[in-house]
Amino acid sequence: MALMEHLREFKNRIIKAAVATVLGAVGGFFLYQPFITAIKAPLDEINAEQGREALLNYSTVQSSFSLMVTVSLYIGLVLAAPVWLYQLWAFITPALYKKEKRYALGFIFSAVPMFLIGLLTAWICLPAAVFALTAFNPDGTSNIISAEIYISFVVKFMVSFALAFVIPVILVGLNFMGILPGRTILKQWRWVVVFVATIAAMTAPGTDIMTMFYLAAPLLFFFFIAIVICLLHDKRVERKRAKLAKGLSETEIDRATSAEELEKLGRIEENSGSVESSRLSS
Repeated sequence: MALMEHLREFKNRIIKAAVATVLGAVGGFFLYQPFITAIKAPLDEINAEQGREALLNYSTVQSSFSLMVTVSLYIGLVLAAPVWLYQLWAFITPALYKKEKRYALGFIFSAVPMFLIGLLTAWICLPAAVFALTAFNPDGTSNIISAEIYISFVVKFMVSFALAFVIPVILVGLNFMGILPGRTILKQWRWVVVFVATIAAMTAPGTDIMTMFYLAAPLLFFFFIAIVICLLHDKRVERKRAKLAKGLSETEIDRATSAEELEKLGRIEENSGSVESSRLSS
């Protein structure tokens, strides 16, 4: 395709994604009140059980309306995610080789569940985080929190934790693309432990050490599973290149090799070995 045709296709797919997002935002308008009720539940629990006052505050006249529009757009992006992800995939796919498409599909099918697991974990931990962070109020004081700031905190809290669950998938993707060797990741395992412990401490800042452990354990598990996958993939690539390097050009080594070609190479090696043995015997 010519450059102008690429740009025209990109524009059409952007328009389709935008229309889906707007329609999703309309649906988000009806979900706005249930969403606010759900994220405000930890503050209501503080008021009911702790005897402290924790309230959401709308600081300006138009802030309640602008916040409703913003949250509706956020919800619209989530609801329209299948559409704009498909548009992105359909635009990129023609430029990918078969092997690259396989890697990309594997990345998507792995990253999406991990992202959702991270969101679910963050949602479960949100009440404990809100309780712990508001527990430092002196006696006789209240938490009158700006609604904009509180919603921004909730969104960042959930997205950051969800992205932390996606990082192992990104590491595996970079390894399969030949950018990041597994040994390099393994050498940095101490930093991985520190990183995971920091995230767990920030997400569950309560005094219960077991809460931090429950959050850190699955993250460490996924990180080290990713490292094992990367190391196994590196060994497989090394073995394949060692077999293909005999008598093949660099282009032939880099491209995917079929089972028939590998079998043929094995027969060639056997034949060359038999020829060599006959020469020695003669």
